[in-house]
Amino acid sequence: MSINIILFGETGVGKSSVVNLIAGRTVAEVSPDVEGCTMQSKEYRFDVDSTRVSIWDTVGLEEPEMGVNGYLPAIEKAWQLIRRLREVGGVDLLLFCIRGNRVTMTTQSNYRLFYEVLCGQQVPIALVITHLEREVNMEDWWTRNKKSIEKYGIKCAGHACVTGIPDNRGPDGKYGRSKKAIRDLLRQHDGTGRYTMPEGDWLAKLIKGLKLFTGDKAGIPKGKQLEKALIKRCGLDTDAVQRIMETMTDDR
Repeated sequence: MSINIILFGETGVGKSSVVNLIAGRTVAEVSPDVEGCTMQSKEYRFDVDSTRVSIWDTVGLEEPEMGVNGYLPAIEKAWQLIRRLREVGGVDLLLFCIRGNRVTMTTQSNYRLFYEVLCGQQVPIALVITHLEREVNMEDWWTRNKKSIEKYGIKCAGHACVTGIPDNRGPDGKYGRSKKAIRDLLRQHDGTGRYTMPEGDWLAKLIKGLKLFTGDKAGIPKGKQLEKALIKRCGLDTDAVQRIMETMTDDR
């Protein structure tokens, strides 16, 4: 059995710690440095019991909208991610990491970008709430904040309230309970609903969808400028780009 996961969230939310929590050992370097542009991803593969886990740790939005200079790089990185996912048969689950303080407009934008635009609402999404080491009972955070999440229109197929800080207290400590919570969450997704994005139409929809999250709409490349960028950045041939541009025109 295998499971393919896109893990995403803002920089500093603790995605690398979540990868290590799932693996049960250090496989991802925990770093406070800036991770790169939106949609940039790093792949991790390891076994958990009898399951082969593949995780794409992916950079999300840092603000409700990204600058126009991030538009083309985001398309390029998203294309690289989806081509890789197509090679391995698709994606089973979106894991959305959010910090356990409050839900923000950026939280909502990341949800829409990954769940609605990138995966077309075809992939189940679960929340991983991090930095909950100060909670006496970590699950209490969910009880207090569930309505706030629903208010922002965020629907999820499950959640795990966790801390990424080891405490050397074994299975009864908060770290041990975090490990159990997130592994129990993953066991709910067995790969039977794996989704593979169609290439051409999907890329056209992604290009249009990313405009919703770009601040300076007037500065977004279009026409011949966009065509040249798709050929250069995504390695597409002229015919493929022409079909994408036609699809975008037909969808207006």
